[in-house]
Amino acid sequence: MSKYQQLAQDLKNRISQGVWQAGDKLPSLRQTVADSGLSLMTVLNAYQLLESQGVILAQAKSGYIVAPQPEVFRYPETQRQIYFSDKVDINEFVFNVLQASKQAGIVPFGSAFPDPSLFPQQALARSLVKVTRQMSPSFAADNLPPGNAGLRKAISQRYAKLGMSVAPDEILITSGAMEALNLSLAALAQAGDWVVIESPAFYGAMQAIERLKLRAIAVATDPREGIDLNALAEVLKTYPVKACWLMSLHQNPLGCSLSEQKKQAIYQLLCEHNVSLIEDDVYQELYVGSSAPRPIKVLDSQGCVLHCGSFSKSLIAGYRVGWVAAGRHAPQLQRLQLMSTLSTSAPMQLAIADFIQSPQYERHLKRLRHTLADRKFAMYQLLRAHLPESVSVNFEPGGYFLWLALPSHMDATQIYHSALERGISIAPGNLFSNQAEFRHFMRINASYDCSPELVRAVKALAQLLEHSPN
Repeated sequence: MSKYQQLAQDLKNRISQGVWQAGDKLPSLRQTVADSGLSLMTVLNAYQLLESQGVILAQAKSGYIVAPQPEVFRYPETQRQIYFSDKVDINEFVFNVLQASKQAGIVPFGSAFPDPSLFPQQALARSLVKVTRQMSPSFAADNLPPGNAGLRKAISQRYAKLGMSVAPDEILITSGAMEALNLSLAALAQAGDWVVIESPAFYGAMQAIERLKLRAIAVATDPREGIDLNALAEVLKTYPVKACWLMSLHQNPLGCSLSEQKKQAIYQLLCEHNVSLIEDDVYQELYVGSSAPRPIKVLDSQGCVLHCGSFSKSLIAGYRVGWVAAGRHAPQLQRLQLMSTLSTSAPMQLAIADFIQSPQYERHLKRLRHTLADRKFAMYQLLRAHLPESVSVNFEPGGYFLWLALPSHMDATQIYHSALERGISIAPGNLFSNQAEFRHFMRINASYDCSPELVRAVKALAQLLEHSPN
């Protein structure tokens, strides 16, 4: 064990012994250098290791604090390892919840997007004006599928930073990640085919399955460890699965990220059964720590991973620009796009290509990660201070979602309707499953500043939970 690993283990042991508890500030780097006699670089590496493990959190301009320790998280009493759905029917409920979240003046705990005030909208507007002035008469044709060459090159270079070799020709620019994910699914499966998803799953996966008339196999997914490997192996061995759709980082709604060992195991399983993976990685830039985690796509030596990303969660939502690194499937996806949306907005592609190749982009991402980490921890503390002890809150580092488990007698959909009457939106658990096993769960968006209005909303939500009928 190296010196920095030994220091990290010593600090972790003290945290587990209660020397420092959740929210406590750790000694500064310089203080730890003085106390330990180790170099500043050794101490920094130890702190960054603990941060990457979710043990501590970095706070902008104020050092490191102890992260919340995992709570005893209750799983649905009726949850099975595998659910089969010959027919997925969720579009109407999703539509109603999303429409309600758009009401003026609503406190958007149910929103799927980060606080829009965190996006560099003015800087992007300047990029848009700049590229509009420079557009040639042929710009529309130049940005047809597979998309703007400069943007695809810039995305390819960001893959290279992760140690991945993805050529610009393998990348298709899409109208947000949802189009990337939908096109990928349409390329891999036909009506009646089986597709593996997580349970609970991002509702967009179920919407796509419903639209394409596919059949879903939902595999139990742990709030901390991710998808159940044994259940996944059983499904792949037993059923003619055509595709697997999952999130490897900051899973929506749970917030969990897969370990490197689990990514490897999932990839090997899928390769053994010749099943392609649709990797939904829209939160990839929202990690904590000093180094970016790598997706399952980095392991892909056989061309079976379609890696989907987006700028909607890390840069700006309204421009609706995403992509898929589709490898050998890229030509097929291009044809499918030409038959559906034709192409992604050319000015938006050009504006984002201009912005992400400037130093402003990395500065923005660094600020965004620190702000989201601070706000997520503040929201966790606020929920723990006001919600009943019977409610569990799953805190995982990175991203901006918190997953709440209510007592089993509660119905989160009823609470959702009551909260709307008080000007608060939440995302009830039934939004993330075709079954009813998550009826007493909810997802909270933790990307907003803890303003007095937000604090009042948390207190109002706490009162709803305290007075929920048995």
